[in-house]
Amino acid sequence: MKNYILKTGFLLFIGLLITSFTSFKDEKKVIDTSKSTLEWLGTKVTGKHNGTIKLKSGYFNFQDKKLVGGEFVVDMKTIVCNDLQGEYKAKLEAHLSSDDFFGVANFAESTFKITRLGVIAPNKYKVTGDLTIKGKTFENSFVLEFEGNKAQGTLVVDRTKYGIKYGSGSFFDNLGDKAISDNFELKISLVF
Repeated sequence: MKNYILKTGFLLFIGLLITSFTSFKDEKKVIDTSKSTLEWLGTKVTGKHNGTIKLKSGYFNFQDKKLVGGEFVVDMKTIVCNDLQGEYKAKLEAHLSSDDFFGVANFAESTFKITRLGVIAPNKYKVTGDLTIKGKTFENSFVLEFEGNKAQGTLVVDRTKYGIKYGSGSFFDNLGDKAISDNFELKISLVF
């Protein structure tokens, strides 16, 4: 019994000694929302529209300079169309904010929380996370590449998964040239 206690104590001592020399540097890098951009692109049979939306907050978690997590909040009230002007711009922005699309009055924020990562190359990751839009959460993946204090990637989202079915040829017949693609792109450029 005495030998067992001594051996156990010795092993605990060795374990503590090893962990005291092994240090993992955890860092939380807050996203600079004033320098970061989110550019959206939506397509339809007769053309496309593009614009921006603002990031409300976000951060990356690093461990020993390797990405291990992060979370981001998008301010849905900031949807802007860049390719139209005047009355048509205002109408499209209002329509995107309506219940036909993002229902901004009831769902003012969308979020993305990283759940797992795959390393593609140094500073290049396959990021998988939970994307929440209009209160619905689904897993999405995209490639995110880091250079210095900047990360860039393009997330493709199937809007119909989130109940955004307006103008979708997958749900409505006879739309003709009024059909809108189910997918939209979000080009992400994050500075931290």
